[in-house]
Amino acid sequence: MAKNSRPISPARGTEQHEIKNELLRGFSDHECGGLLSKLEFVRLKVHHVLHEPGDPLKSVYFCNSGMISILTVFPDGKSVEVGLVGREGFVGLPLLVGFQTASTRAVSQLDATAFRVDGETLMELLPECPAFARALQQYSQVSSMQVTQIAACNRLHDVHERLARWLLMCADRVASNDLRLTQEFLSQMLGTRRSSVTVAAGILQQAGIITTSRGDVKIVNRRKLEETACECYAIMQRQAAEWKENAL
Repeated sequence: MAKNSRPISPARGTEQHEIKNELLRGFSDHECGGLLSKLEFVRLKVHHVLHEPGDPLKSVYFCNSGMISILTVFPDGKSVEVGLVGREGFVGLPLLVGFQTASTRAVSQLDATAFRVDGETLMELLPECPAFARALQQYSQVSSMQVTQIAACNRLHDVHERLARWLLMCADRVASNDLRLTQEFLSQMLGTRRSSVTVAAGILQQAGIITTSRGDVKIVNRRKLEETACECYAIMQRQAAEWKENAL
């Protein structure tokens, strides 16, 4: 399967858009032409909510740029991030097993773009694309593994270690070391107080690992950031790589 990005004519509009999503770009028109012709290119503004817990899952979003956060929302309105989706994945996992409502909130972070397809259409066309269906199932397992690890991380590790892990995950998904993130937003994603994030960011900045300014975090020493992060980042990377190498 070719792994180079390529242009696609979406179902709506005539503008050409380059596929960067890793799930989509590995399959040719011959393999999944029916599905590719149904894709709609969409732009997602910062903090655009794709769905809330309990909402019907009408569409699936294959992230093409930017980043989408998956959050668990509590009855009192508080939320904590349990997953991140970049161009390696998609939003709409429950549909793969026949569930039609969301259990989490999905919200775009940074300015994002995605290829959207109607959920029913996707499920109707997947039998015609068995290799693609398998790739989606494999991604669902990687995503579940990450959710489990992040839950343990949020319980066991210090804030500055979790912040380092989270920044690495963000940088991987947007392919950039320059991240437009406020400390208020970081506190919401990490499920901790803003003052704790301020202290954690100060630790990383004093160590020469990141620089921060209003609404911007820049990674200046990734190697040190990896060394500072808790072991969760390496565990997730290692497991995903092992599964990918040994996939059937």
